[in-house]
Amino acid sequence: MGRSVTYYLSLASPWTYLGSEVFSRILQEQAAEVQVRPIDLGAIFPKTGGLPLPQRAPERQAYRLVELERWRKLRGLPLNLQPRFFPVSQDKAACLVIAADESGNDALGLAHRLLRAVWAEERNIDDSETLYALATECGLEAAPLLTRSAEPGIAQRFQSYTQEALEAGVFGAPTYLLDGELFWGQDRLDFHEAKLKGGTTSKRA
Repeated sequence: MGRSVTYYLSLASPWTYLGSEVFSRILQEQAAEVQVRPIDLGAIFPKTGGLPLPQRAPERQAYRLVELERWRKLRGLPLNLQPRFFPVSQDKAACLVIAADESGNDALGLAHRLLRAVWAEERNIDDSETLYALATECGLEAAPLLTRSAEPGIAQRFQSYTQEALEAGVFGAPTYLLDGELFWGQDRLDFHEAKLKGGTTSKRA
């Protein structure tokens, strides 16, 4: 059995999208297991010093677009720098991923599909019909999955994952937790991969 990675993600995050395929490849190559944990950055940021995008200084917002442009070229991924449906609530989508995971489905694959919908396809992941279509495109039984995703227990699990992330020291997404060590950001995936391969990384920030 491979080592287990806890994956804290936001389904509205371009950085999570940019790292999603690379992360999946690393997991496959290293035969690692993954615990998919959607988290609510709206609850994370106020407790960890982060700011929602509209509240950031204009200079930071402008540089963010520069970095997104650089990374989309490097990753070779389609990415709309200012997609139609962003900002967007990810609550329904997060609950769908959790329901898929608890039903034994491919939560990681579904998460990537949802991210691609936001950042490459101009689709609204806060819309139930869109979620139904995306789940179907992943080969999942959309109707029962959407029904389960609306159950109170699933929303409670979303909240518990967010609290779990805070207790682990998470302050942004994506964050990968391996053997007690956090790797924040898709640009830290090289360090994460080295750790999975048995290398060492610094635990200093």
